[in-house]
Amino acid sequence: MKDIKRKIFSGILGFFTGICNGLFGAGGGIIVVPTLIHVLDLKEHEAHATALAIIFPISVVSAIIYYRNGIYDWNIIYKVALGGIIGSIIGSRLLGKISSYWLRKIFSIFMILAALRMII
Repeated sequence: MKDIKRKIFSGILGFFTGICNGLFGAGGGIIVVPTLIHVLDLKEHEAHATALAIIFPISVVSAIIYYRNGIYDWNIIYKVALGGIIGSIIGSRLLGKISSYWLRKIFSIFMILAALRMII
């Protein structure tokens, strides 16, 4: 993909990822990771790490807006956030130890389970 097209496409990808994150509170990775791999030609590990860096500022903005609108359950936030921090430390360390093949399979399974959960 040529450089100018790549930049334009990246901005469009960011826009749709932001909409998804703002509407659903998450889910940007479902859009970003496959697009980074199949359209922008990043390697599996690089795409997953890059997706987190992309989604972080988007999530911060969404979280601020949700906070201003008072849409939080603080009793759950602390518990899930603590578990999420521990899980993210373990997951990010495991990323470098899992082959691209298995990373793709595991991510695909999570995507399918999430889709089924939302449909059922």
